[in-house]
Amino acid sequence: QVQLAESGGGSVQAGGSLRLSCTASGRPFSNYAMGWFRQAPGKEREFAAAISWRGEETFYSDSVKGRFTISRDNAKNTGYLQMNSLKPEDTAIYYCAADVAHLTSTPYDYDNWGQGTQVTVSS
Repeated sequence: QVQLAESGGGSVQAGGSLRLSCTASGRPFSNYAMGWFRQAPGKEREFAAAISWRGEETFYSDSVKGRFTISRDNAKNTGYLQMNSLKPEDTAIYYCAADVAHLTSTPYDYDNWGQGTQVTVSS
């Protein structure tokens, strides 16, 4: 199993930016597709973005498309989520996830999860 640790969360005003990082350990990060998900209080975990094993393919939810950018650096065993033009509705705990076999928007397909990092956007 790969261990994942998110960082980079915090509080920001609407219109601001944050960059989240997801650092992997225990297994080569390049073995895994990676996704970012988020969960707001009282809501289900929802998909934000995903990236393929070598980074050549990415896709996004409609709610973040054009504002968020997912990327990865396998040499550093780290994935990223650049979040621009943040809105109050982006407030949530953000989780990175990784899976050997799947590149999907479905959280149940991912076997490995980090602990999450809080992002709070004020109006």
